[in-house]
Amino acid sequence: MPHLDKLAAALIVIAVVVGFVAPRDRHGGGSPGANPAAGGAVHAASSKAAAAPRKAQKKKAPFNMAKAAAAARAAGANELGMVPILMIHRVMAKPQVSLDRSTKELYDEFTGLAKQGYVPITAAEFVKGQINIPAGRHPVVLTFDDGSITHADFDGSGNPKPDTAIGVIQRVAKENPGFRPVATFFVNRDPFYGGSKPGVETMRWLVRNGYEIANHTTNHKDMRKMSHDEVAKEIGTDEQMIESATGKPATTFAFPFGSLSQAHLDWAQHGTKPAPWNFQGMFLAGWKPADSPYAGSFDPRQIPRIRDKGKVKEDDCQRYCSTAWLEWLAKNPDKRYTSDGNPATIAFPQDKMIYLYTRYKEWACPY
Repeated sequence: MPHLDKLAAALIVIAVVVGFVAPRDRHGGGSPGANPAAGGAVHAASSKAAAAPRKAQKKKAPFNMAKAAAAARAAGANELGMVPILMIHRVMAKPQVSLDRSTKELYDEFTGLAKQGYVPITAAEFVKGQINIPAGRHPVVLTFDDGSITHADFDGSGNPKPDTAIGVIQRVAKENPGFRPVATFFVNRDPFYGGSKPGVETMRWLVRNGYEIANHTTNHKDMRKMSHDEVAKEIGTDEQMIESATGKPATTFAFPFGSLSQAHLDWAQHGTKPAPWNFQGMFLAGWKPADSPYAGSFDPRQIPRIRDKGKVKEDDCQRYCSTAWLEWLAKNPDKRYTSDGNPATIAFPQDKMIYLYTRYKEWACPY
């Protein structure tokens, strides 16, 4: 993970407080630029103290430290490294607006991820710390917003259409063994409307095939000016729809957009009406890779994503969208999450021990 010495970190914190610089990665410098809030990103409320406490984990089986450390060193493991979480909207042969991605762009990007050793996991797996991928590989979370027909639709035989998001994912997975065909779909009302299947059937197909359906509010409205009851209606109604279709509650949630107060974070995280929900992870709209879920700096209520876009001038994508960040992680491999392949341990170089969340000490495998 990127680091700053204590003095530099203190100076940046002071600068943020008085408003001279934009909020930065908790571990400081090393980002490809200086304005992480580009691209319509949600500005996270300052919050390590305000983050919801994470539940203590069950005790894992003992492991041979020397053997595990040797394997971790051989893999170059750093399970306290950063994880790219891509935020994708419509997928089209010919993009119509700036948030759209072409089918070719998506295929090329995902193929590049596979060649670089990335393995997709769902948002739910990420927030639960269930990053069970081979040694030396890197997790990536593919998220799609708004439940567009361009994400999931089917031909006359019931197979995913090749120009949809799931069609691209499955093609890349077939061509690159080890690239898991999984993703998270943050849906609103009437998801996948206009497709060959009713939205309910599409959601059920996705869940049966390992994809995650997650909450994105019913109407995709700006929550910043909403009352508690209005927030509950937006989230709870969407939750009713998701649970009715899939038979289980959503694990994760993505804010539509906008800066959020602590009260709104509290209201969004859990509620009871019109349907109960209790999200284990809540995702923002952009600006940087996420901290490892095993790091003390990880805030499960404000998880950043990266806008999926090339290095274009718009919204400072030359530094803060997916192509720029993936290039930066490739040039700084010590900063990204690399698995040791052992689900019983959390492995990392010895000098990163100070960044481990204290409740995970019994899993720690520093080398």
